[in-house]
Amino acid sequence: PDLDFDAFLSALERSAVRALRINTLKTDAKTLLPLLPFAVTALPFAENAYYAPEDKVGALAAHHAGMIYMQDPGAISSVCAAAPKSGITVLDMCAAPGGKSTQLAAAIAPDGVLVCNEYVSARCRILQGTIERLGAPAAVVTNLSTEALAAFYGPFFDLVVCDVPCSGEGMFRKYEVAGEEWSPENVQMCATRSREILENAATCVAPGGRLLYSTCTFSLEENEETVLWFLRSHPDYELIPTNEAIHAVTKAGVRLAGAEDIPLNFCRRFYPHIADGEGQFVALMQRKTNDLPTIHYKDASVALSKEEAKISDGFIKSTLEIPESMQIRRIGDRLAILKKDSAVPPRAVFSCGVCLGQIEKGRLIPHHQLFSALGHRFFRKAALSCEDAMRYLHGEELEAEGENGYTAVFFGPICLGGAKTANGRLKNHYPKGLRNP
Repeated sequence: PDLDFDAFLSALERSAVRALRINTLKTDAKTLLPLLPFAVTALPFAENAYYAPEDKVGALAAHHAGMIYMQDPGAISSVCAAAPKSGITVLDMCAAPGGKSTQLAAAIAPDGVLVCNEYVSARCRILQGTIERLGAPAAVVTNLSTEALAAFYGPFFDLVVCDVPCSGEGMFRKYEVAGEEWSPENVQMCATRSREILENAATCVAPGGRLLYSTCTFSLEENEETVLWFLRSHPDYELIPTNEAIHAVTKAGVRLAGAEDIPLNFCRRFYPHIADGEGQFVALMQRKTNDLPTIHYKDASVALSKEEAKISDGFIKSTLEIPESMQIRRIGDRLAILKKDSAVPPRAVFSCGVCLGQIEKGRLIPHHQLFSALGHRFFRKAALSCEDAMRYLHGEELEAEGENGYTAVFFGPICLGGAKTANGRLKNHYPKGLRNP
């Protein structure tokens, strides 16, 4: 494409740009922005996303409550390019650390279903933590190969997102290690792996559904050449344009010799000298065929035993109200609140829906995610002052008023987590690993 290379190199000498995204599953701009200790500027291509002067927000109450997520502007642009709508089914195949998954979860709420997968188990734990903190109530988190996902689900999803592991050329100014690890051999290895992922992703797209492929590299081998290979191999897919807002902040994909019949200009490249942010590449494709096999997957979540149902029903009736569209099922040794149309695979499920908790000695012990995702539905709520909110986030026990029982803890409009009110004391249930030092 027509690229001002000197301007591109100059941009790489500047500091990386930071942004935050408001988690609309929990709040909105009117509520959140006055709570931030710094000013922000709106991204021109994304709603509820802002350039931010700093990314050290971990101690903020709004961060603990999952109201914000720090994310590179280029990364935010990928999901924006697909413009997902409420109510659709989505698969995020390479989802850790969870930025795009939580962006997708907010976009498809309240009726959509999201499966977010990560093959590396340690990274899947990070993904699980992100999903829990941001309170996505209809997300299934899995630790499977893309081949296993394709075998289980088949052509089930309206949108499949493949933000693949790549050589990271777009991250050179943000992460020094990205440049240190770069090599021509790594580029080729990443391109080969991307094609394997896309091959399995193609199986999971429903008739008329879409496939979003993205990287954070500038490499032709991993970008346009991989897209061209995919389209040549899968004639039932075609490139489609992204929206005008993304066009305005990106450059067209690179034309390749011998590919004049493929509109590679529909691919979009996010450059740091065109729009503030790091490098990103996106290609949006649509499946044309209607001649697809029947979906045979079977939801692997388990109905509760009579004893489990009795205990969980008693807990729910005395503690909170859950939506009628949800049901309580068992996943492993935990109980979860799931959408009735969730499709849970038979293994490697890290979390599913909202974790209700575990039954111990005939009692249900609630999980932190229950407070995080559904705190506004609790019958008992504790409103804290700024000082007490900071003490709560340190893990301290506080004085309390009101009836005994499990309580959602709030600082203004922010649900921080949970506690148990007992005889005038608020016994802290905020997880130790999340507390402020």
